[in-house]
Amino acid sequence: MRIAALLLAATTMAVAAPAEAKWVASWAASPHAPLGTTGPFAAADYTNVTLSQVVRVSEGGDRLRVRFTNRYGQHPLKIGAARVFRIDDAGKEIAGSSRALTFGGSASATIPTGAPFTSDPVTLKTPDLSRLRIEFYLPEATGPCTCHLTGQDELDVSPPGNFVGKPFTPADTKQFRAFLAGVDVDSPDALGTIVAYGDSITDGVGSTAGKNTRWPDFLADRLQAAHKEWAVANEAISGNRVLSPGMGDAALTRFDDDVLSLPNVKYMIVFEGVNDLGMQYGPKRTGGPGALPGLAQTPIDADMMIAGYKQLIERAHLHGIKVIGSPIGPYKGASYWSPEGEKARDKINDWIVHGGAFDGVIRLDTAFADPADPQKMREGYHFGDHLHGNDVSYKAAADSIDLGLFRP
Repeated sequence: MRIAALLLAATTMAVAAPAEAKWVASWAASPHAPLGTTGPFAAADYTNVTLSQVVRVSEGGDRLRVRFTNRYGQHPLKIGAARVFRIDDAGKEIAGSSRALTFGGSASATIPTGAPFTSDPVTLKTPDLSRLRIEFYLPEATGPCTCHLTGQDELDVSPPGNFVGKPFTPADTKQFRAFLAGVDVDSPDALGTIVAYGDSITDGVGSTAGKNTRWPDFLADRLQAAHKEWAVANEAISGNRVLSPGMGDAALTRFDDDVLSLPNVKYMIVFEGVNDLGMQYGPKRTGGPGALPGLAQTPIDADMMIAGYKQLIERAHLHGIKVIGSPIGPYKGASYWSPEGEKARDKINDWIVHGGAFDGVIRLDTAFADPADPQKMREGYHFGDHLHGNDVSYKAAADSIDLGLFRP
């Protein structure tokens, strides 16, 4: 009788045991420090307003959690209330999908200066490639925003007051991300997270705002169409550089926060370096009217860039992450192109392709390039500046990637 009871108890415990969580980073935004108080990249400052951010997840799941950030805040950040819900193609709330976000069981949170802060998981069936709105109320002055000032996502700012769960007519609309670092999903089918690590070309400058037409978005589309359940986290920052800070911390500096902190990262795609070359070899853009603050850099050369890539690869490998590299893209005709910069690009790209340091190589550079002059972007593939892509070229870049590189 005693043996039977023990067997019954063991069986009951086995049945009741919860399934192991399998978290992946299904959407991401790399925050960066405020960029001055005036000009197109001035830092926002919010008090007693509700922010409503649209995001698209790459991999769906049964539960999700939202990662907030006060990485560059000057004082603690207070969140008074927050919720997440699914929206349809027209942007309307899907009935029954609203979930209040809590933090350690509390409806509010105070995020310490410099810290990330993750909500409690909520149960919400989220399909692959579906869109969410995240609303959160900021009752007190935030100081300069820990934001991602490009990225082509929709952010609505309410009139004064707490509008979480209430309709409102936006007092302002932006195309950046504020105080949000990511959305993780718990997906039983997920194979892992792929991080796209780069600058404005990966961030999607030149793509149609709100339409999810950056090349990592198109890569996520292709993976899901092929029934390859990978999450794609876009951790690019416009203006970012491998070796120098300015528009965000340097790629080497932010690697721990923007890559290693994400759940279940298996691959990282590195497509970055054009800003290092442009600021080193091109016409100087750190002085004069309209110059952005903090974009000066110490002198660099091709060998220093290669050493930087090696550091990223070695640090990723320490954590079991495979690194896929792409040569730096063509930019002849851009305002900071020069023959000296092109010579450095050739040397770096030859090492990326033939050096054997990366676990795989993709050719995003040739996807953008003009076959008649590979130093330039193909006409119709940039949005007028010979540097950034558009919806057409970003899709071509994603289509050029061999999905067979990503193996469980």
